[in-house]
Amino acid sequence: MRKADLVARITDKTNVEKVDVIVVLEAFFDEVKSNLAEGENIYIRGFGSFVAKKRARKIGRNIKKNKAMEIPAHYIPAFKPAKVFVEQVRNNLLVEENQKATVTKA
Repeated sequence: MRKADLVARITDKTNVEKVDVIVVLEAFFDEVKSNLAEGENIYIRGFGSFVAKKRARKIGRNIKKNKAMEIPAHYIPAFKPAKVFVEQVRNNLLVEENQKATVTKA
């Protein structure tokens, strides 16, 4: 699903104009990015958490020059889904998988 598809679905479900949905989504994305850049995590109950994870310093390899190089410690954005979210996805995918298996057997 692309952003345009998401906007279309939200528009259909809420009867809010596409332009307004796009503005809200962009504002949400901007807030997530700016808060993570400032080191502040975002917790959305029942959905998940947007967090900045610290990656430790490590030794990597430049394969073009075949030399070891140090990769300094750095932060990356990450999403950790809520338990309810994980269970819902797992259950829905299991149901779909079982339905496909039943159809192929018949």
